[in-house]
Amino acid sequence: MNRRVFLALMPAALMAGCGFQLRRYDGVPFASLYIDAQTGNLVAQRLRGLLRAGGHTRLTDTAAEAEAVLAFSADKRTKTILSLSGAGRVTEYRLGLEVGYGIADREGRPLAESETIELTRDLTYDDAQLLAKGSEEELLYRDMDENAALRILRRLQALRTANGQP
Repeated sequence: MNRRVFLALMPAALMAGCGFQLRRYDGVPFASLYIDAQTGNLVAQRLRGLLRAGGHTRLTDTAAEAEAVLAFSADKRTKTILSLSGAGRVTEYRLGLEVGYGIADREGRPLAESETIELTRDLTYDDAQLLAKGSEEELLYRDMDENAALRILRRLQALRTANGQP
């Protein structure tokens, strides 16, 4: 029995010894934040959900109430043909997401440079699987929304060290 326990705990001890840690959410360096985005911006909606789940930052209804303002300047989705078959049918699409944002204090002074996140995913396509490929396309866009929201969240977290806060 002791040998089993030892063998079960050995990988965990090795991982802890090498400094491995799972990525975690430590909160953003603002007590309150206003997210300025158009209605229907899915990245902003996902980011609001992540911040609410973290519980460290209060989301405000107006920019005047907030310590910082996260403003989205662009939210563009694209779908371009990547390749065609010999018969001229589409066999692959390239899906794209472009999200622009900037972070400023309540007076409008920038806290960080404005950035644009550009993500792409390739989607194979087959007319015979129309519903499945439509669902796959939605899933890929949702994945890009999630990825963009997490990148923005990590950028907000990085402001903590850049502004000299602990």
